[in-house]
Amino acid sequence: MNRIGIDAGGSLVKMVFEDKGVLHYRKYAITEIDSFIQWLNMTVPTAKLVVTGGKSYLVKEKTSHPVTIVNEFEAMAEGARYLLEQEFHLLHKEFILISIGTGTSIYHVTPSNFERVIGTGIGGGTFIGLGTLLAGTSNFTELVERAGSGDRKKIDLLVRDIYGSNETPLIGDLTAANFGKAHLSQDATKDDQLASTIQLIAETIILLANQVAQIKDVSKLVFVGSTLSGNHMLRKVLGEFSQSLGREALFPTNGAFAGAIGAYLL
Repeated sequence: MNRIGIDAGGSLVKMVFEDKGVLHYRKYAITEIDSFIQWLNMTVPTAKLVVTGGKSYLVKEKTSHPVTIVNEFEAMAEGARYLLEQEFHLLHKEFILISIGTGTSIYHVTPSNFERVIGTGIGGGTFIGLGTLLAGTSNFTELVERAGSGDRKKIDLLVRDIYGSNETPLIGDLTAANFGKAHLSQDATKDDQLASTIQLIAETIILLANQVAQIKDVSKLVFVGSTLSGNHMLRKVLGEFSQSLGREALFPTNGAFAGAIGAYLL
């Protein structure tokens, strides 16, 4: 392990290294960065660190390892290209990359170039923040599990709620207003509210991604980022909306490590 790729973001520190020809992955909460540095010092005391992400400076400050900091956007694009090639055997493809971390960034990626087109503050930080306010916990895994048990239709105002039994100009299950029934549903639970929160996040992200795809005339949407890890509901909503909009959604297995992979490769 002479070289380690690190993505130090707002919530997590992700690491990629190669051992016997195989890439290995580790992650720590940003609050555990001292434990992460201790692991580096004990396990790979002479390795070169290639670091990206908003907290790169923390890694550089806390370690005596040789550190190279690389551009976060370039690392994300390079890591996504690698993942598409390794998992989906897609070489030299053009795609829209949606990185859902604490916030969300949307890129246009070609075989030889990339552009960060737009971003939004809606992302994993939104889910944890609103989840804490709604459910009293900031544990990501617990929030995801509870959202999966909820029914967002008890909270969101749907098109069919407005039109009743009359013919609707849109699909009846489309959202007319996120959280639009929250004040009317006496039996709604915190889990229902969390499900509605994921729906809100997914709808916001997919609408922005689809606009970029339309402008760039690209059909493939590639979703990466730690917010997707174990988050089956978010993946489901993003996938269904992508399909309904005529896009192909791809979710690389190790998409949470796209930035760290890119740093390793650069």
